[in-house]
Amino acid sequence: MTNINEDLILEALKEIEDPSQSKDIVSLGLINNITIKDSNVAITLQVPVHRGASMEPIRKLAQEKVLNIKDVTSATVVVTAHENKEKTSTFETDKEEKVEKVLESNVKRFVAIGSGKGGVGKSTTSANIAIALKLEGYKVGLLDADVYGPSQPRMLGVSGRPASVGGDMVAPLQNYGISLMSMGLLVPDDTAMIWRGPMVQSALTQMLNSVAWGDLDVIVIDLPPGTGDIQISLAQQVNLAGAIIVSTPQDIALLDVVKALTMFQKANVPVLGMIENMSYWSCPDCGRVDHIFGEGGVKAEAKKRNIDLLGEIPISVDVRKSSDAGIPIIISEPESIQSQNYRLIAKSIIKSIKLDEEELS
Repeated sequence: MTNINEDLILEALKEIEDPSQSKDIVSLGLINNITIKDSNVAITLQVPVHRGASMEPIRKLAQEKVLNIKDVTSATVVVTAHENKEKTSTFETDKEEKVEKVLESNVKRFVAIGSGKGGVGKSTTSANIAIALKLEGYKVGLLDADVYGPSQPRMLGVSGRPASVGGDMVAPLQNYGISLMSMGLLVPDDTAMIWRGPMVQSALTQMLNSVAWGDLDVIVIDLPPGTGDIQISLAQQVNLAGAIIVSTPQDIALLDVVKALTMFQKANVPVLGMIENMSYWSCPDCGRVDHIFGEGGVKAEAKKRNIDLLGEIPISVDVRKSSDAGIPIIISEPESIQSQNYRLIAKSIIKSIKLDEEELS
């Protein structure tokens, strides 16, 4: 039997001040729920949507305070947000607001790269395609929208925090001629993002609108896997020129591809095509080809749905090594079959979104 109770927890949380309002988080009414089960405590903080991304330090401090209470063996603090504006449909958008945001950012095109499930090489594909577009002469940004598992800083060999450029605006970091913004640049590597839906939407909004992207021809958006809040938020906030689906030829991966395709169609986002990643393995010694994850699955699915197959990228240990080293294979081995495929895919994207009809930024 423990002596843990709600009053003890609230007393501990009163020691935490919200610096933006100079009051403690209990007095401000930010404590939405407290659950006590044996020696385990779970707390929900609720804040306005626009404050979501800035609450991480307070969330961590609250967790530490509760863990210091006698008899408490585990504490989990999550942040959720409330949205005052109601929409009648998940994909309903304010067209005037959407157009304004795109014009203000001076970005000509947005292209989203998604996948039905994780582990199919979507982020590797996004990084290499962004650089391939740069090699075609365009000014390119890369937005790592995978809030829970940001990997683009590692893949592009970028570290450090974005610098403030006045007001609440920050500058994206640069490498290989790519402007990058990622949640991985804003929080420590070992920090778990314990956020609920509205918080994720708030973080995405800030990365889109509080970043001084400058004049860009295209921003490639590396989506998280699946069909969730971030994909929906993008449909609401950005005029996407199109989306690309990455999958392995494995049957289980293709099952989730259908969900991703359906989501983009409901959001009225054109699907530019599909990419079959880890398509096959070619033995470097004898040249034998093995289809480790199956053969032709993505090609068949694309044909069935009348969608372009943009490319088939073979699996290679060099791709993994170069990504881990922060040097995408299109940079480290520009003559490789993977790099050649990425260049061809980039050219297809340019034509599909009519970027070749625009003057270069």
